[in-house]
Amino acid sequence: MSATAGIWDMAKRHSSEELQQQGNRMMQSMERYPADASGIWQGEHLFLGCHDQWVTPESVHQRMPHYDSVRRLAITGDVIIDNREELFSQLGLNASMYDMPDIMLLLHAYDKWGEQMPRYLNGDFAFAIWDESRQQLFLARDWSGNRTLYYYQTAEKFIFASTMEALFQTGDVSKKLSTPWMAEFLTTVAMEESTDIQATVYDQIKQLPPAHAMMLSADKSSIYQYGILLPDEPLRLKSDGEYVEAFRDVYSRVIRAKLRTRHGVAATLSGGLDSGSVVSYAAKILSGQNKPIYTYSFVPIPGFKDWTSSRLMANERPYIEETVRHVSQIHPVHDHYMDFADRSPLSEVEHWLSLMEMPYKYFENSFWIRGIFEQAQQQGAGVLLTGARGNFTISWGPAIEYYGEMLKKFQWIKLYQEMKMYSQNAGIRRKKIIQQIQQSAFPRLSRNTRDLGRPDALKWINPELAERTGMAERVRQAELNLVGSDTMSDQDIRLDKFSNLATANKDGAVTSKISMGYGVWERDPTNDPRVIKFCLSVPYNQYVQNGMDRALIRRATAGDLPDKIRLNQKVRGLQPADWVQRMLPMWPAFTSEIREICQDSAAAQWMNTENIMEALNEVGESPSAEAAFNPATRLLMRSLIMGRFIRSLA
Repeated sequence: MSATAGIWDMAKRHSSEELQQQGNRMMQSMERYPADASGIWQGEHLFLGCHDQWVTPESVHQRMPHYDSVRRLAITGDVIIDNREELFSQLGLNASMYDMPDIMLLLHAYDKWGEQMPRYLNGDFAFAIWDESRQQLFLARDWSGNRTLYYYQTAEKFIFASTMEALFQTGDVSKKLSTPWMAEFLTTVAMEESTDIQATVYDQIKQLPPAHAMMLSADKSSIYQYGILLPDEPLRLKSDGEYVEAFRDVYSRVIRAKLRTRHGVAATLSGGLDSGSVVSYAAKILSGQNKPIYTYSFVPIPGFKDWTSSRLMANERPYIEETVRHVSQIHPVHDHYMDFADRSPLSEVEHWLSLMEMPYKYFENSFWIRGIFEQAQQQGAGVLLTGARGNFTISWGPAIEYYGEMLKKFQWIKLYQEMKMYSQNAGIRRKKIIQQIQQSAFPRLSRNTRDLGRPDALKWINPELAERTGMAERVRQAELNLVGSDTMSDQDIRLDKFSNLATANKDGAVTSKISMGYGVWERDPTNDPRVIKFCLSVPYNQYVQNGMDRALIRRATAGDLPDKIRLNQKVRGLQPADWVQRMLPMWPAFTSEIREICQDSAAAQWMNTENIMEALNEVGESPSAEAAFNPATRLLMRSLIMGRFIRSLA
């Protein structure tokens, strides 16, 4: 959560005073972020700066940036290392040095392993090390990209920072938008921004991708991926019980590491398995540290009429309260239920555009996510635990696909037994389950041609821009490739989540910037490299068994979560179903702004204003709450966000 910056004048064209002036302007732009200390360091034609947040006990009073005169290494960064004990052993460090700050531990690691050192690290980090002896600058970003690192590079100069705004303060970088990035952002149906993992919304600004490092000298530079999150080999244990114990061991160690803070501990809590397991495991650990845990839960506004299906749960409060009562028997839980009735996605746009420094698509949850960070900050939390990636790690386990595999392998007796138990557990008729299994096993036979392709992919982008950038042809080709091919399986989708660094870029930017903005470090044990690799290595049959989907986490939380939560297969939480209802008092202003944006030539060069106006007519002037999941309504909200961003640059 520290905000860092640096300049290397490789051509040696600036005086020390000029370099410091540029660096100071970068530092001043980041004064908006909370900090316990602020410092700079200057070498020959080099400037390093840091607004430092002391989150861990070891970081208190550390000097950042730091210069090691013996090794002739200087370092600045935003770092929290989770595998400290392992590193101390590997580096041969004495136990008496265990209070060493993480930033110093990195210098020892670099001294031993050089540019290979990031592969030995677990945690959240983005840092730069100046190797004075070799006249080289080394930079690295963590496996999941939970810390941002932007840079501007020419043959003569290299500038980097935690934020893009800091780069603009040097006077070297322009705010010209990147046409390829914008074109991809406007045509990608998913939340990702761009398949170019080094690109940003600005033409002259690049980002160091997640799980990548960079070595820079005066005459050359190289960027390389230092590791992947996929496991080396499948995990083979002797019994179901051994898998549960192995999971508990990994999960407990990771959560213990995520709790390391000199401040309070907070967590988001829903009525499901992911955040519930995080809170229950954390409570056991905190019981030995005499620290309470604060939980924050979003609930709909008063008067919300639940329009969702019987299998979806818009208000999870009854389930959350079950978890709180159960966990409180282990350790005190201070629970908070917040509806943020005065907020909506529309009220948050300016905050999020300022925070993210670029347009964004994930508006539905924006108001309560920011509100929870505000609450955690006010109550003195140093870390905010989440379980955001749990659906693809700890609580993965799609039963229907697994049963489809059993059908294709002629395991019919076992399939019948599983299907019977699953029908009882999930409350779904067997006839319907059989249909779903057939569709999963034989997608070509069940797929309708109307389902092929992504018809909305070209709806948002200006048609001329889509043709000029090749995005129209790319979308058409993607649709053709779907004809006669099987869709991605749940297993393929899962693996893609952890091998696709474009996804990590998007998720990491949110984590980094909201943490930095509020001085509360978001920590997600379900997204830790050790948890990811472990869960991806576990056989499928550990995730689906005895009629249970998500079977591993259900077994691993026996006694830690109430059975109402642990064994629930009938309803799932849905957040937030009330976002349109929240916006109704502001709907006339919202639609008026959409019309203004559609008449703005600057916005029209990027967006398809004709389609946006059609969506406005479809949604109407007084939509019902059900419009929350209408693609036309989502198009309108995303267009307003993009329109405000574009107009802010004018």
